[in-house]
Amino acid sequence: MELSKVVPWGRSLNEYKEMFSLSENDLKKNILGCGDGPACFNAELSKTGNNVVSIDPVYQFSTEEIRSRIDEVYPQVMDQVAKNKGDYVWKNIADVEAMGQVRMDAMQAFLSDYELGKKSGRYINASLPTLPFNNTEFELALCSHYLFLYSEHVNQEQHILSMRELCRVASEVRVYPLLSISNNQISPHLEPVMSAIKKSGCNASLIPVEYEFQKGATEMLVVKCV
Repeated sequence: MELSKVVPWGRSLNEYKEMFSLSENDLKKNILGCGDGPACFNAELSKTGNNVVSIDPVYQFSTEEIRSRIDEVYPQVMDQVAKNKGDYVWKNIADVEAMGQVRMDAMQAFLSDYELGKKSGRYINASLPTLPFNNTEFELALCSHYLFLYSEHVNQEQHILSMRELCRVASEVRVYPLLSISNNQISPHLEPVMSAIKKSGCNASLIPVEYEFQKGATEMLVVKCV
């Protein structure tokens, strides 16, 4: 993985709660966050005494390397969002400037927690479709802004393998969003993934969520293996 190709972008615990409809009971579960990057979900949740492990290949880099990359891409991302404001719902976040502040606050909170989190095993350098965990090691796995969103870069086979791996390590899996970033349409991989998961004996369903920033991203995929 080359850091120069990474676009770090962080989200908060409150956003995770809304994106994945996380109840207080959910937050007390043993949670795996996949592709969390510089989100402060782990940092905030860990402070409450709850158990969460985040995986992302960006965790192979140091705090300063990630900080430098954030500073480099931040204005570029802000410029792109400003040019495509119509693709987003400006409700909970009022405007582009407010979004930038929310994202930067989350990433700064992550950076402050990163070294401690790495030492305690909360931030692990790993990536789908192969995870370094035992079967059903987690009660709940969350995959934010990776699968389905980057449908043009991650093919259908990789999506299916990744979902099977998430189902192996967790009793329940939730994925959000389900739209491709290229056209804001439902990912073409969604139906094949759900079909493959159902054939393997798991229950897969689409559940509405209250969160919506990417226009039309109002559902998450929930998979439960019994």
